[in-house]
Amino acid sequence: MLNLGLKSRVAKIGLLVLGISIAGTVMAQSAREQQIAQRLQPVGSVCLAGEACAAGGSAASSTPAVAQASTAAFSAQGTYDQYCAMCHNTGMAGAPRREDAAHWTARIEEIGLGAIVTNAINGINAMPPRGMCATCTDEQISEVVEYLSGASAQ
Repeated sequence: MLNLGLKSRVAKIGLLVLGISIAGTVMAQSAREQQIAQRLQPVGSVCLAGEACAAGGSAASSTPAVAQASTAAFSAQGTYDQYCAMCHNTGMAGAPRREDAAHWTARIEEIGLGAIVTNAINGINAMPPRGMCATCTDEQISEVVEYLSGASAQ
């Protein structure tokens, strides 16, 4: 049989091993919870124009996307190429083709450039509002229409 001193040491070592294993389990659980929290963290946030953005991001990331887009240099040709060319270069879904100068001249004489711009802003037939350029202002849409039609506002 084991004497009392040895039993005491075995019990102490057993309690020490038990304590270390419990501490390891708690630390592992804590690390898992932190990893889960990181994975569930939002990728970004939404800031509306005119409202202060939540703290925690850099100055560039806390600026609303619309404000960022409006500060970039606007190009009617670049915007046309990005949003309008697919339909207006091919005539897809009945879109008037850019190269059809006779069509644009007749259309401007018939309804006016202002009405064409209004149709571009509001959408018409298969064309979505603003031709899918959600960040374009009315003035920018007007510039794109002028570029597309070859006309200039007077």
